[in-house]
Amino acid sequence: MQRTTEILPRHKDWVLGPRAAGSGHVADVMSRVTGVLENKALMQENQVSYKPIGVIHSEHVAAEQTPIQPVYAKGCHGRAEILPEFMEGLRDLKGFSHIYLIYHFHCAGAAKLTVKPFLQDVERGLFATRAPCRPNAIGLSVVRLVKIEGTTLHLEDVDILDGTPLLDIKPYTAKFDRIAATRNGWQDVVDAETARKRGARGYCPMSGVDQNAVR
Repeated sequence: MQRTTEILPRHKDWVLGPRAAGSGHVADVMSRVTGVLENKALMQENQVSYKPIGVIHSEHVAAEQTPIQPVYAKGCHGRAEILPEFMEGLRDLKGFSHIYLIYHFHCAGAAKLTVKPFLQDVERGLFATRAPCRPNAIGLSVVRLVKIEGTTLHLEDVDILDGTPLLDIKPYTAKFDRIAATRNGWQDVVDAETARKRGARGYCPMSGVDQNAVR
């Protein structure tokens, strides 16, 4: 890859325009442009990668029919299968009633910076939503931990697509995580019934199914 100092001189007239190229502000502007390009080059060179620690299995096999949050997935059973090399890290986890699952949105589309959230037909900034089409397709869910058998975590209230790669687990702790008073932005104007219907996305709990057979 060419260095930015090699690229910029060839294109300074294009970047600044013919009049600006001869002005006394060239050095300052060129310095700023160089900084921007060098930052972009640095970000490209320093890529971040993660290795899954396991996989999440659930009742949800179609992304468009998967509830958008655990609160709309009540009664949905699932499990997280942890790779054997990470088994020791599960020690003491059984003492927590809820856990955070951090995972990769492996079926998300291309990243967008504005989206129509599931609860509303209004364009919103991506970072003011929990839409999956993110620059870094990382998901976060707080689920109920039912029990642990070996390297298998049995879960409830799972709003995650079957086969999702699991990146990390953290315990939910009321002492740290409970916040009594908050502002909820645009979601404060979405009434509870609308949120429930749109958030569930047609999901109904399965009945008469051997949850251990859910793949």
